[in-house]
Amino acid sequence: MYALLFRGNKRVVLLRAAIVIAIIALIDYAVVGEIPLGFLYLVPMLMVGSVVGRGPIFAVALVCTYLAEIFSDLTWTLRTGISRDILFFAAFAGAGLFIREVNISRQAAAENLREIERERDARRDAEEQLKILFESSPVAIFTADANGAVLMANEAAHRMLGVQRDALAGKLIQRYLPALSNITLHDESLQLLRAVMQARGHREDGEAFLADICFSTYQTNAGTRLAAMVLDASEDLRAHEVAGMQQLLEGSRIAVGALSHEIRNICGAIAVVHQNLKNATSLSGSKDFEALGSLVIALERIASVNLRQSASPASEVDLGILLDELKIVVGPSLIEDEIESEWNVEPGLPLVWGDRSSLMQVFLNLISNSSRALLRRSGRMLTLNARKVDDQVCVEVIDNGGGVAEPEHLFRPFQAGAESTGLGLYMSRAFLRSFRGELRYVPIADGACFVVDLLPSSQAAQELQYARSVM
Repeated sequence: MYALLFRGNKRVVLLRAAIVIAIIALIDYAVVGEIPLGFLYLVPMLMVGSVVGRGPIFAVALVCTYLAEIFSDLTWTLRTGISRDILFFAAFAGAGLFIREVNISRQAAAENLREIERERDARRDAEEQLKILFESSPVAIFTADANGAVLMANEAAHRMLGVQRDALAGKLIQRYLPALSNITLHDESLQLLRAVMQARGHREDGEAFLADICFSTYQTNAGTRLAAMVLDASEDLRAHEVAGMQQLLEGSRIAVGALSHEIRNICGAIAVVHQNLKNATSLSGSKDFEALGSLVIALERIASVNLRQSASPASEVDLGILLDELKIVVGPSLIEDEIESEWNVEPGLPLVWGDRSSLMQVFLNLISNSSRALLRRSGRMLTLNARKVDDQVCVEVIDNGGGVAEPEHLFRPFQAGAESTGLGLYMSRAFLRSFRGELRYVPIADGACFVVDLLPSSQAAQELQYARSVM
C-alpha cells in the first residue's frame, strides 16, 4: 500500500503528495490536543523527493513547515518557534533530499545493471561468433604456450595435420611446423612478434607439405602465448610449377621453331651453292663434296620437323584485374629505377580472350624493354593505356626512351644488337597470335609505343563457333 504512493509518473506522484499534505493539514487542524502531527509531512516529502530536484524539495519543505507550525497547538515564541521551524524544515528537506539521492543511486544501479547485462549479452554473442569463426574457418588456427604446447586448435588444423578431433591439445606444435621452434617465447622482455613466413610442415603420418604461416606472440598472466594461422600452400605450389612448365614448354617450342626457321634459310642457301658448284666444277665425284651435300640434306630434314602448336589454353580474362596485378608486380621496380608511371584503364572493359599467364609475360616483357630504354634517359615516363577500340581491346605501353632505330627488325628472332637472345618480342607476338591477338609497334616522337590488340571473349567465341561449323 505504501509503495503505491510512489508509483506512476512525476505529475501523478506530485498530485498524490499534494493530496496527502492536504489530508495531514486537515487532520492536524481538526485534532486538538498536545499530539504534534507535523512529523507526518515526512511521507509526502519522500514522495516529492523521489520525482523532483533540490529546488522544488526546498519549496515543498517550506510549505510543510508552515502548515506544521500554524496547525500546531504549541505556542509560538521567537525563541522556541524559530528553532522548532528550523528543525521541521531540516527534517522535511533532509527526507526529500535523502530519498532523491536514494532514487538517483537506485536508477544508477539499475542502469549499471542493465549495462552489465548488455555487455554480458554482447560478450556472449561475440564469443559465439568468434567460436563459430574459429571452428568454421578453412584456415588452420591454433594457440600455443611458451613451450610450444598447443592450447587450442580448430577443426581445419586437425584436418590439415591429419590428427583426430581434439587430439592436438597438449602436443608440441614444433613437431608439425619445425620452423616455429626458432621463436623464443620464454623471455617476456623480448619484443612481441608479428610475422609471415613460408616453411615446410609435416602431417601426423610424416607427409611433408608447404605451409604459409601467419603468426604473432602476445602476453597473458600465464606467460607468453603464440597464435598462428596456417594455410596448406602445396596445391598453389603444384599449380605454379605446372603453369611454369607449360609456359617453358610453349616458349621452348617457339624458340625451337625460330631456330629451325633460321637453319632452313641457311640450309637453303648452302644447297643452292652446293648445286651450283656441282654443275659448274668437277667436284661431283668428290666424296667430301657428296658428304657436304648429305649433311645439308640432313640439316634441312631436322629443321623441317613440324612442331605443332599445342592447343592454346585460352579462356576469358578480366583485363582490368590482370593490369591491377601487373601494376603490383612492376610498381616497386619502376619506383626503384625512378620511372614515373601512369596507368589509364578504361572502366567497364569487356572480358578478353587469352591465356592469363601468357598475357602477363607479354606485358612484363614490354615493360621490361621500356625500363631498359628509359635507364639511359632523364625525365623517365612510362604510360599504359587500356581502352576499347571498335571491336578490339587495345593496350598501349608507351615510353619516352628514344624509340627504336630499326623497327622493321623488331619481331625477328635472334636479331643483332638485342640485350639477350632477341626472342622476347618474337615470342610475345607468337603468344598473342596463339589466341587471335596481335602485337605491333607504333613509332612516336622521342619514344616507343607497343600496342597489344585483344579480342573480346564474346567475339572470339563467335569465331570459334563459326570455325567449327565450317569444319
